[in-house]
Amino acid sequence: MTDWSDATFCVAGIGIAGYAAADALMQMGAQVTIVDESDGERQRERSRILGELGAQVHLAHRGPVPERIDVLVVSPGLRPASPLIADAQLRGIDVWGELELAWRLRKPDAAAWLCVTGTNGKTTTTLMLESMLRAAGLRTVSAGNIGSSLVDAVMHDQLDVIAVEVGAPQLPFVTSMSPLASVCLNVAEDHVDHFGSMQAYSAAKARVYDRSQIAAVYNVEDPETERMVEAAEVVEGCRAIGFTLGVPGLSMLGVVDDVIVDRAFIPNRDREAQELALVSDVRPGAPHNVANAVAAAALARAYGVTASAVRDGLRGFEPAEHRIATVGSVGGVQFVDDSKATNAHAAMTSLRAYPSVVWIAGGLAKGQDFDDLVVAARDRLRAVVLLGQDRAVLAGALARHAPNVPVSEVTKGETGAMEEVVARAMASAMPGDTVLLAPGCASWDMFGDYADRGRQFSAAVRALPGFTNAARGGRA
Repeated sequence: MTDWSDATFCVAGIGIAGYAAADALMQMGAQVTIVDESDGERQRERSRILGELGAQVHLAHRGPVPERIDVLVVSPGLRPASPLIADAQLRGIDVWGELELAWRLRKPDAAAWLCVTGTNGKTTTTLMLESMLRAAGLRTVSAGNIGSSLVDAVMHDQLDVIAVEVGAPQLPFVTSMSPLASVCLNVAEDHVDHFGSMQAYSAAKARVYDRSQIAAVYNVEDPETERMVEAAEVVEGCRAIGFTLGVPGLSMLGVVDDVIVDRAFIPNRDREAQELALVSDVRPGAPHNVANAVAAAALARAYGVTASAVRDGLRGFEPAEHRIATVGSVGGVQFVDDSKATNAHAAMTSLRAYPSVVWIAGGLAKGQDFDDLVVAARDRLRAVVLLGQDRAVLAGALARHAPNVPVSEVTKGETGAMEEVVARAMASAMPGDTVLLAPGCASWDMFGDYADRGRQFSAAVRALPGFTNAARGGRA
């Protein structure tokens, strides 16, 4: 778009993404109307500010798109099948998400985008990638579904490259975004309630590859991601690049004798591999986290980052909280906080990292079932402690597929629930076990978010008699 003042925009939602979108559009001279179903204190405050800047704001709005609108800009929280979006599509109004808007707002000398999506591991991979880019001396930031607002980043920051975390709800309304390289780390059941079906969720994820310029990176161990790459409409010359925890084939990155190697971005890749880093440079060192590191390295190498910068980026990387973080131990029992494991696939990945587990699980199931997870994990389970609104879904799967595993259900609400959960888990554990908070569910039924859930777990663990801090023994 060359003259933003010629178009009228409706921004749906006045949350973080919507506020940034409306502000940016007004800076470009566009006419902006904002609608939001809510009418709370936060919405009113943002409404007041944006109204003073010239926007029209309609709170408690449950009607159609206002008249004389050219583009509807939607937040990730709005379901693709929502009445507002359906109305816009019926009337021929263009629908953009945050990614599409940010892409169109870029300056002529804009930073390249390296996009990361996947059911699990997005945040860790994006932050690892950012660390590698910084180690290479590049001006960079992580943005999108993490960290900075992507709209703010393209409007105000002088950058060479952006590490963009992309959630599936951001992808349905992308039509021109063209990342330099992209990856879908994995695909498993999640957000079924948002998209209506697993097929629609997977199709949204696949859009991350469209118009990729240099590399479309897929997970060799997840055939669905390779299928996505094969079907993607990429820029001519874009290469399919695999990442694996095994020995890499041609045009792949992988692991050989505990060394992360590149057989994709070197001239003699048909017969040699370039050492990038040691597996021991990755923290935490669980296998799925090593896979995240290999995927991040693939994107960094696609941009041209040196092998030494990949290594230095991994060594300097500080893991985000509540992702397989060891809290400490009591009487030979290790306690691990993986509250970010908010779906069954993430919980299974976490469970595979430990041989004998007292598993803490439950919350909002988001339409998932847990039968496959229980079948895969039952031989590792010493016991299970369940909490949250949908704990019966997990209890049913355990009764069907792991009837010999002791299951305890905590029925308390918010106050004191986590203390009881941790106490029951400790009572079930034996020396050498890991008590693992990997809920497989969202947290909003009982906690502010997954971080609040993780903090309450850690506090309850630290209050146990005989607690030894993880810092004495290092991180997981």
